[in-house]
Amino acid sequence: MKTYPKENLSIVWEAEKCQHSGICIKLLPKVYNPRERPWIKQENATEEEIIKQVKQCPSGALSIKYHEK
Repeated sequence: MKTYPKENLSIVWEAEKCQHSGICIKLLPKVYNPRERPWIKQENATEEEIIKQVKQCPSGALSIKYHEK
């Protein structure tokens, strides 16, 4: 499991769950690029865009962890 923090949330990626459907890359190519490291660049989208995309992950490999305020 890897965590990619942003201001009020983190993107959590569980590689063992990933089905490589490519939905993340299709919906937010400026955030997800499997050819680069780190492959998730959460700074390239708003929190709202990230939340909307993560909800569409079919395998549940991507999730959101909200930071306590």
